Amino acid sequence: MQVTDYLLKRGFHRTEEVFRKESSNLGPDGRPQHKSTDVMGTKKFSKAFVLLKKFVESSLDYYKYELNKFLWPIFIHSYLELVEGKYPDDAKSFFDSFKGTFEIAHADDLKLLATITLPAHLEENGSTKLFRTTKYRIPITDKAYDLIIAHLEKEYENGGQTIIRLLSVYCAIKIVDRGLANPFSFTAIHEKQKSTQVNQAELFEGVPGAFEGIRTDATPSGSLKLGALPMDPDLQGEVRAELMLEDQIHPPSDGKPSLVEEFDHKIKREDSADAPSRGELPLPAPRARDVVNEVEKLKEHRDRFRIEGRTGGVGPGVSICMYTFHNTLGQYNCIEFSNDQRMVAVGTMDSYIRVWSMDGSHLKNMLERGEVKKPTNNRMLIGHSAAVMGISFSDAVNWPEHRDSGLGSRGPPLLLSCSADGEIRLWNLETWLCLCKFKGHSGPVWRVQWGPHGHYFASAGRDKVLRIYSQDQVTAVRECVGHDDNICAIAWHPNGTYVFSASDQTDKSIRMWSVVTGDCVRVLTGHTDDIGVLECSPNGKILASADWSGNIVFWDIEKGTMIKKSRGHAKTGVLSLSFSVESTVLVSGGLDGTVRVWDVELPADGTKVAAAPGLEQGIQLQSNTAISNDTITVGGQQQQQNNTTASAAPTATAGTNANSTTSGTSGNKKKGKEAQITADQISAFPTKKTPLKKVKFTRMNLIIAAGCYEGGP
Repeated sequence: MQVTDYLLKRGFHRTEEVFRKESSNLGPDGRPQHKSTDVMGTKKFSKAFVLLKKFVESSLDYYKYELNKFLWPIFIHSYLELVEGKYPDDAKSFFDSFKGTFEIAHADDLKLLATITLPAHLEENGSTKLFRTTKYRIPITDKAYDLIIAHLEKEYENGGQTIIRLLSVYCAIKIVDRGLANPFSFTAIHEKQKSTQVNQAELFEGVPGAFEGIRTDATPSGSLKLGALPMDPDLQGEVRAELMLEDQIHPPSDGKPSLVEEFDHKIKREDSADAPSRGELPLPAPRARDVVNEVEKLKEHRDRFRIEGRTGGVGPGVSICMYTFHNTLGQYNCIEFSNDQRMVAVGTMDSYIRVWSMDGSHLKNMLERGEVKKPTNNRMLIGHSAAVMGISFSDAVNWPEHRDSGLGSRGPPLLLSCSADGEIRLWNLETWLCLCKFKGHSGPVWRVQWGPHGHYFASAGRDKVLRIYSQDQVTAVRECVGHDDNICAIAWHPNGTYVFSASDQTDKSIRMWSVVTGDCVRVLTGHTDDIGVLECSPNGKILASADWSGNIVFWDIEKGTMIKKSRGHAKTGVLSLSFSVESTVLVSGGLDGTVRVWDVELPADGTKVAAAPGLEQGIQLQSNTAISNDTITVGGQQQQQNNTTASAAPTATAGTNANSTTSGTSGNKKKGKEAQITADQISAFPTKKTPLKKVKFTRMNLIIAAGCYEGGP
């Protein structure tokens, strides 16, 4: 009154009017207060919970995990207040309306909560009594806390008041850093290692002994569907009919199964209990060329060089064909082979991609008409504005020539590329033009890879987000957020419903994501150095990862645990891994200049020491093929590229390993320097001075490898 009288006396009539309105909203303590919405009665709890639930669901994925922590305590205390207020019908209606939100994570708690229907039950039940007398602890970051409080204040009249009151009376909000708020982040995983002391009070969420919150285990639980994705029924019938015709025209030789028998065995494997359903992963309708693709793949599978289970790391040898690139001047970032072994491509620091035919044949351009004046065995793809960091060929088979006039064209081979310019490009390898640019990453894109069924592909980079795209739209269909640093390696599960990603620097964890839901279903930790490459076995049960310390780690995907750690490469990094068709053998290529073959089934017990460089019991490898950025040499016959005449020394190698276990070190290592090699190494093949950038098992179980010679002129 004294203030208003003073304002009136001095003539500040407008200010006095505003001040009078504001002071009418002051409480007994002199502070501003909001109008009460208790006139809604019991309906206020439903309105408040709907407000909170909509806010959480519409929030960014980055904050959604933390904001979800508020739903469970608000649900419980809203229900218990209705029970305590003697509104059993309203309590039951509230419970039935929103219990579906928590049926997966809190099924047992809901069963107990449903028995609490009278005020007397609150005192008789020990859990609810404890829940009403002990505040529910919510660990959350300051950014997420600011988001939810700001929203509740904004929607104060629409339910925000009820939630704020419940939080202040029944909850204790603890501000923590992101690592403690998210149990799947690097900080939380690191703090769970045995060598560190964890402050469990910081990690705990909920009320001790009653209705605890989301578990803080760093490894997500739940069963996985790791079986093969069933074939489309229409495609299955057409493939079977085509195989029957092939068996009639070309009967199998003695001792070999027919194509139909091989196909029936394949379909039987796809019908396993752990296989995902066909409807979980939307795929385009099969086309005529898909029938021929399946037939040719089945032929390769039947006629492959078989590598069965091994004992002691000794077994039949595998063949390795090595391609060496010369005069690269350190400009080649990545090398990739097509699945039909027709082409090899490289991504360069100079922002272009070069593609070669592996047999030296002419690479046609469908846009060129008439006679080609100067045939060429290589093509250059130009479009990126920064270094090309990753490339991936679409799936392809080596078709017989008569197939082009049969069921249909094989379709244009496609190539994906990613660059430090933040773009992903899709190239047609018949017209040699860019078909589409995919954007979405906010920084350099380090990796891109086609999925096993060709329609989807994954990409990852410096923005810490794994993105999954479909070929028919330019925006990502999934964005998987959870890593704390660069994503440096990705790999697809063979059934196409899961994808793996690995992060480097401060993270060093591997995450497995569901393509169907976008959720993280496994977190694998154990590497102490940056991870360079991931590879999933064809049987879908084992994941292999390798780091820049030369360690190769095998993981049990279902259990989320480490199987073994293999060592043999020098501490210069492993850049490429590949499994045999049977998933019994792994081949690796490292910067130490060696190709090494590993027994997947043999434990990595004990070590073997090689005191001298090179192989002690190796095979002398013969020159076969060499590739350079100027010339390509095949079988000793040089072919001109572009207008250059520089020659390339034929230092590429091909050979077969012995039937006894061999061990070796790179020729770059000093004489007499010991290298620790685990017992599961089958053999090692050294190059002269060629770090390996790519190794790959073909569908016929031949190993092809490639690297850039760094020995100088």
